[in-house]
Amino acid sequence: MKAEIIAVGTELLLGQVVNTNATYLSEELAGLGYEVYYQTVVGDNPGRLKTLLELADTRSELVILCGGLGPTDDDITRDILAEHLNEALVMDQKALDYVVSYISKSGRPMTPNNKRQALTISNGQVLENPVGLAIGTFYQAENTAYMVLPGPPRELKGMFEESAKPVLKELLPQKMKLTSRVLRFYGIGESRLVTELAELITTQTNPTLAPYAKTNEVTLRLTAKTETDEEALLLLNKMEEKIQEKVGTYFYGYGETNSLQNELVNVLKKEGKTLSSVECLTSGLFQSTISTIPGSDLVSKGGVIFPSLNQLVVSLPNVSSQNKSNDYLDEQLLTLVAENCCQMFETDYAIAIAGITDNCQSESYDVGEVAIALTDRTGKQEVMRYNFGGNKASIQYQAVLKGMDLIRRRLLSK
Repeated sequence: MKAEIIAVGTELLLGQVVNTNATYLSEELAGLGYEVYYQTVVGDNPGRLKTLLELADTRSELVILCGGLGPTDDDITRDILAEHLNEALVMDQKALDYVVSYISKSGRPMTPNNKRQALTISNGQVLENPVGLAIGTFYQAENTAYMVLPGPPRELKGMFEESAKPVLKELLPQKMKLTSRVLRFYGIGESRLVTELAELITTQTNPTLAPYAKTNEVTLRLTAKTETDEEALLLLNKMEEKIQEKVGTYFYGYGETNSLQNELVNVLKKEGKTLSSVECLTSGLFQSTISTIPGSDLVSKGGVIFPSLNQLVVSLPNVSSQNKSNDYLDEQLLTLVAENCCQMFETDYAIAIAGITDNCQSESYDVGEVAIALTDRTGKQEVMRYNFGGNKASIQYQAVLKGMDLIRRRLLSK
């Protein structure tokens, strides 16, 4: 089924807002079995939006519009679509009651234009907004289905998951069901992954393979079209086995919203192990990233933060004067620091991260050079060196991910 996404908003054309909604919707629609043929951005201009809707009628079976559902005069999406469909706008009483209640509780006056957020298209189906005020609409015309979603990404995703997705599943004219599995990879770029899996991708039929580049990782969506869950499981398992043979060393987990930190915490909990850290580069980012995962306090026992390795060792009582150095990436010192941390916090593992993020720090190293030391309670040690690109924040984040992956791999190798 051919689908089209129309993002409405002059701020998108001016580059003031990035159109992340189109990316999200395209991925979700592909997972459901829709073929997205067109993505368009149009400003808050009635004439141009009318023209675009007329064009969409001629080429798409599903048109999703996002944005332009707010209370102001330039929020024109529902008005222009209703006019295009020759339908009236009607007030949804349930939505209006919620808008009135919400604004009243906030202590603000209820202005007439706020009621616009409770308008829907006559003969359409209301899509409830679980995290905002403006409702969406689904409308089935003779040859084309229309769906209107809010512009703020948080609201759009909430509405899509809870209200729109069930409607879209029913809309597909097929008895076959779609089952997806998302594989997550770290340490390999999208181009390299596609190269390694070229034969599988070019010959794909069922299941299909769709790679997506994320921030510092790549995901691969496998989608099988079958009549039963058992058939889907068989097809997905068979395809995943082939994928793991080629790029399994970079695989770390499953799911749309999974992460390295989530996998690390899960492995630590499963093995009953604890972790501490010394951050001479990442300014607490390692600990704070792990702390976002529920249950992390059971495995992450704390750490210390210093601007640089040579500033840290001055304060360590167990480092003798002959060991102290001005070397920002001294591997011996970094290992010693990790050992001290392991003992101090009485953890099973300790990691120490140091690196260069500024030209002023060292003439001996380039910006982006990073060293990570990992030690455990038994005294097993390893130090890894890396070169990362980007600004300071990017270097810090890449170092955090490498550190987490290093620990995760150590745990899984046992």
